[in-house]
Amino acid sequence: MPANAWLAYGLGDVVSMRQMIDGGDAPEERKRLERQKLDALLGYCESTTCRHQTVLRYFGEEHPGNCNECDNCLEPVDTWNATQAAQMALSCVYRTGQRFGAGHLTDVLTGKTTERVEKFNHQQLSTFGIGKELSPAQWSSVYRQLVTSGLLEADIEAYGGLKLAAAARPVLRGEQEVWLRRDADPAKRKAQRAERNAQRKEKPREPFAGAGEDRLWLALKAKRTSLAREQGVPPYVIFHDSTLLEILNQRPASLDELGRISGVGQSKLARYGDEFLKVIEDAANQH
Repeated sequence: MPANAWLAYGLGDVVSMRQMIDGGDAPEERKRLERQKLDALLGYCESTTCRHQTVLRYFGEEHPGNCNECDNCLEPVDTWNATQAAQMALSCVYRTGQRFGAGHLTDVLTGKTTERVEKFNHQQLSTFGIGKELSPAQWSSVYRQLVTSGLLEADIEAYGGLKLAAAARPVLRGEQEVWLRRDADPAKRKAQRAERNAQRKEKPREPFAGAGEDRLWLALKAKRTSLAREQGVPPYVIFHDSTLLEILNQRPASLDELGRISGVGQSKLARYGDEFLKVIEDAANQH
């Protein structure tokens, strides 16, 4: 059935997950597999294409794309040539000793004189203040994507500090471009989301065309609502929409037939079977 999903993650999640994998007791072969799975997940998070394509490709299937349902299709992702920013970010990692996290590195790049910056004399570095054109949020995005793309790694011994990966060399030498996704403006995204939600409320989605006018569908939902109110539970606890839809399509005539429908089960069959069969019978008689 149609559903909404919300995903939130940040650089801290990436670092901690890689620390857990690298610091675990599993054999190296198992660790390599877990890193590949994590990279696949991060690739999904940072994807700029239709997410249905990414998911099905992971399982060896194909999708034509443009599903018009995922965020990347509804709000096409803007990308930018971040080669120069990546070089600044990587240089800052190197010049600070490859032992600090993204927060401190961002302070150095934006020229923020903090107690920690002064403690390590990082205000004297050539990278201090060279990234003022980008905001701290933008630098956070840059570092997050550099880690997910394999240009930076989390150093367990440095408590999650970032260090250069071998793949960073060609970028620093100017031999390879870096393109990153541009994170959408939070205010703009919130306004677009509110507009889409308003449109969805104006046009409620039914599980199949014409369901809103089908007498049996309305009767099944009414019975479910009645039982839910009697028991003080949400309607889906009785039956999910997908189960009601299957009941509607198959129109079982016996407890045995009803019990074979996904989502019914023996317990619910015993509690609600007779009542829902009565609804189906009454609807057939009225028709």
